[in-house]
Amino acid sequence: MTLELPVDLLFGLNLDLNLDLTRVMTANAIVLPVVLPLLAAFLMQPLAQVSRFLARLLGPLVLTLGAWIILNTWLEVGPAPFSVAIGGFAAPLGIVFYADQLALLFALAVQVFTLLFWPGLGAGAKSEVAADRQRAPRRDALALLLASAATGLALSGDLFNIFVFYELAAVASFGLVCADGSGRAWIATLRYLFISAFGSVLALVGIAILYLQTGTLNLAQLAQVAPETLQGPIGLAAFALLLIGFGVKAELFPLNAWVPEVYATAPARVSALLAGLVSKLAILVIVRLLILVFQQPEASQLLLVLGVLGVLTGEFSAWRAQDFPRLLAFSSIGQLGLVAIAFSIDGTTGILAGTAVALHHLIVKSALFGLANRWSGGLDALTGAAKGAPRAAGLFVLFALSLIGVPPLWGFWIKLLIMVGLVQGGSPLDLLALGAILLATAVEAHYLFRVALRLYQPPVPDRALRLAPPARWDTGVAYLLGACLVVISVAITPTTEALRVLAQQTGDVLLYIDTVFPQPLAYKE
Repeated sequence: MTLELPVDLLFGLNLDLNLDLTRVMTANAIVLPVVLPLLAAFLMQPLAQVSRFLARLLGPLVLTLGAWIILNTWLEVGPAPFSVAIGGFAAPLGIVFYADQLALLFALAVQVFTLLFWPGLGAGAKSEVAADRQRAPRRDALALLLASAATGLALSGDLFNIFVFYELAAVASFGLVCADGSGRAWIATLRYLFISAFGSVLALVGIAILYLQTGTLNLAQLAQVAPETLQGPIGLAAFALLLIGFGVKAELFPLNAWVPEVYATAPARVSALLAGLVSKLAILVIVRLLILVFQQPEASQLLLVLGVLGVLTGEFSAWRAQDFPRLLAFSSIGQLGLVAIAFSIDGTTGILAGTAVALHHLIVKSALFGLANRWSGGLDALTGAAKGAPRAAGLFVLFALSLIGVPPLWGFWIKLLIMVGLVQGGSPLDLLALGAILLATAVEAHYLFRVALRLYQPPVPDRALRLAPPARWDTGVAYLLGACLVVISVAITPTTEALRVLAQQTGDVLLYIDTVFPQPLAYKE
């Protein structure tokens, strides 16, 4: 007699049955970093009415717990991917979380970076005005909502829930951008809302096309049926709509006009979260679709073209910028274009290069936005800032050199990897992208060196009095991220090998399908 036992009946978790119960329960806990911040966000306001001290502690405690759960799950379950069917309802009907090394890496980054750039950390109650203390619970609730949605984007295994988490992240980011209540912030948020809503409509149309063509929105099932149903012009049109729709948060051309206004007016830590985290999760969604569903060369070429346009427009706009936050905002557009170019390269090389440049941008640009918390305003105001904040100025130079790609820093090896991949591709578009990267690097070096020279010029007395050094917490975070950058640059070989293993796992379509839809196990008597 043969008994067919589907693996996903075991607590809704698709893992080998040789796993012990402890590891199964550990893997199921991966849903908690999504659920706990969402629950805490709704409890924030009532808790603040009881105790503002406990309300201020709630967010950091929940994020710390979420980071520990993800890291513990990663270590206990091991490097093999697994999927969790929420509530025991198996795919494709139920909600599925898919956790491979790429998803766990970005989910962990969401918890850690939201904690590092938590709006209330580093500022005591005495330094807050009454209006800020009144807004703090609402602001903290929105930050938790953003963390929950971003973690859900990293782990979701179907387009329906990806779109839900995407919209949830959008709502949270709208509230965070206009948290200070200024007129400029409201105008920037309104513009951001309109552009984001337009992108959401395009993404929704693309999702509708996919469902009409395939009858499913589960990514694993889409990967199974895509070769027969989505290889023609209709499939390419659906990818273009999804690319532009999700590309709003990924800062991709042409729907990135909101970036400079939002990053220049929002609190610097909010800008760090949006530029460092949310943009990467949107890129991750696009990459999943490109690998699993849209494998035709035209889809990669479209991503490459948008990446080239983003690199050129972003870097030249940063070169013309006259204030520090706008310069960082336009530079972020250029860097996200570089991420798109990297992921457009075929095979493991493209996934490796794209993941590396995304992580590099996460570390470097988040730290720079943190330093901009006090260094806002025109570039002239930065003249002589190194005298009052020598450590922050030195950190800026370190991050700038890595962004440009000066050896032996990590940024150099990343750009070299991208350029080698483009040369191996050899197509006219690849060579055009290579030329765009070289030109953009020269432009980037010019405006970053220009800022560095201003920092180390003799201070102008009137301006020096107005310019405050970065806060201790922001400088400390920049120190931590700078140390990570140096360690990775020194240990470049093991880092590259670890990312190569991650890239090979991410690009394995059959592994993704088999993890979500495992074959029944046969037990014979």
